[in-house]
Amino acid sequence: MNELPQTRILLAEDEEAMRTYLSRALEKAGYSVVAVDRGTEALPLLEAEHFDLLLSDIVMPEMDGIELAQRCNEVSPATKVMFITGFAAVTLKASREQPRAKVLSKPFHLKDLVLEVDRVFRTEEAARL
Repeated sequence: MNELPQTRILLAEDEEAMRTYLSRALEKAGYSVVAVDRGTEALPLLEAEHFDLLLSDIVMPEMDGIELAQRCNEVSPATKVMFITGFAAVTLKASREQPRAKVLSKPFHLKDLVLEVDRVFRTEEAARL
């Protein structure tokens, strides 16, 4: 019996408690998660490894999530992008600069996060049919 490869998510979130919380929820939902605390740590991973989704906070030190997403589009164009943020104005900027990316505003329930991540992959699967 062949097992399908696990969907891989790269999580970039500078707040440690939130990073742990999100990682656990996504792993419990069956995803493989690699978590980092800043965009500058995420970029080399995107260059070296395959990820199905970049899930990034927008406001982070050194490199914000929008710049990280732009760099992701360059080095790993097949990787989907989803933002999480607690700032409404930043949500508007993200939507304008990364129109294909999903934006989930904090606070949100973990169930909503998992549903949105699932939806990203269901939409992709439906497009292939």
